[in-house]
Amino acid sequence: MNTATLNTHDYCIYYQAHIVRPQVWFFVAILRSFDHVTFDRTYDVAESVFEFFIPAGMEPYFLEIMHSLQKEGVVSTLIKKPNRLFDAAQQV
Repeated sequence: MNTATLNTHDYCIYYQAHIVRPQVWFFVAILRSFDHVTFDRTYDVAESVFEFFIPAGMEPYFLEIMHSLQKEGVVSTLIKKPNRLFDAAQQV
């Protein structure tokens, strides 16, 4: 079996954002209307924090959407972080 060590380039780009609670349904509907830009899920329900996994080629589109939603007051913080699912010890 051929195995190769994974590196961070094999993983999606990772962001977290705080979404203003009354706007969560609107926010989710907007993101769903853009196919293949991001996979999102709730990271912390109590704090209304979402996490996003973005294919590298989609990052500019994702950021354009998120910055627009920040201007509208839907997104209060947006932070790029290391992908929390990355495990350097994994092999494929």
